Amino acid sequence: MATQTVSTDKVFRQQILGSRRLSNYWWAAVITFGATGFLLSGISSYLQVNLLPFSDPTQLVFVPQGLVMGLYGTLGLLLGLYLWLIIVWDVGGGYNEFNQETGLATVFRWGFPGKNRRIEVTHQLEDIQAIRADIKEGLNPRRALYLRVTGKGETPLTRVGQPLPLSDLENQGAELARFLGVPLEGL
Repeated sequence: MATQTVSTDKVFRQQILGSRRLSNYWWAAVITFGATGFLLSGISSYLQVNLLPFSDPTQLVFVPQGLVMGLYGTLGLLLGLYLWLIIVWDVGGGYNEFNQETGLATVFRWGFPGKNRRIEVTHQLEDIQAIRADIKEGLNPRRALYLRVTGKGETPLTRVGQPLPLSDLENQGAELARFLGVPLEGL
């Protein structure tokens, strides 16, 4: 589920899926498993002790095959660690909240650890001019919703990564524009 919407009469809230997607879990696991195999092959080649149950890398000559296998394994484990950390930190996850009681629109996302980990953009509801749908088809499709704010440009509202299906984008944009009482542009 990409976006979960919770709506009452006065508050419209959309949960945004960040890096905790099934595909990210899959690739992190595959890369970690594969890189471990490469690293163990390189170590087996060096020590001449078979550390893998499904093959015999002791037959590899350490220089250059075992060394390269160990290097690929190390780089793969670093990439796998990066992917697991991105998932744990839920980079890109957050919410969009439009609250008519307080008169505020809040776009919140989690970033990388550090002083800017919490990314929060707040606008007054009366400053919102429109919801704009950006649709580009082709080899690298782009389907996103933007919040057009007076004097502040546009703030992206949709998740990064795989583009939303066109029907979901239209429904989310129309529902939000109806809630805010502003036009939906770009469709």
